[in-house]
Amino acid sequence: MSFCKVKDLNHSSKQANLIAKVVQLGEKRRIESKFGSSRDLCEAVVGDETGTVILSLWDGQIGQASEGDVLQVNNGYVTLVRGHMRLNVGKYGSFQKSEQAIPDVNKENDLSAAEHESPPRESRGGFGGGSFGGSRSSYGGGQPRGERRDRGRRRF
Repeated sequence: MSFCKVKDLNHSSKQANLIAKVVQLGEKRRIESKFGSSRDLCEAVVGDETGTVILSLWDGQIGQASEGDVLQVNNGYVTLVRGHMRLNVGKYGSFQKSEQAIPDVNKENDLSAAEHESPPRESRGGFGGGSFGGSRSSYGGGQPRGERRDRGRRRF
């Protein structure tokens, strides 16, 4: 397995493997999702000799790392939160403590401090909306709901 350095991460990094030291561990806080559920989040500043980035720790991951720990992140990915980079370990990734030593961390190159522009979301095809090119009222001939023409097809 090959490992990248923090400076090699960018806003579209996926399947990132790296070894980084926990420089600072933030407070645990509760985040409400737009779907009504809530999750716990703790943000940790991690880094190596090339720079630092914020690592988002969710729910069960919180408490598995302490300040000063060196972590091996496997299959991590980067997202932009309000234009700032966050390293994430999702359901397909993992992290564990590493025996590798990182004596010095470059705190001057903070990748999460720089603001990045979010790339436009990719279209998944289709017709661009749920109405398939017209409003619901014009679907099927345009007659109002109560005044549909009987075409002789309905059998009750």
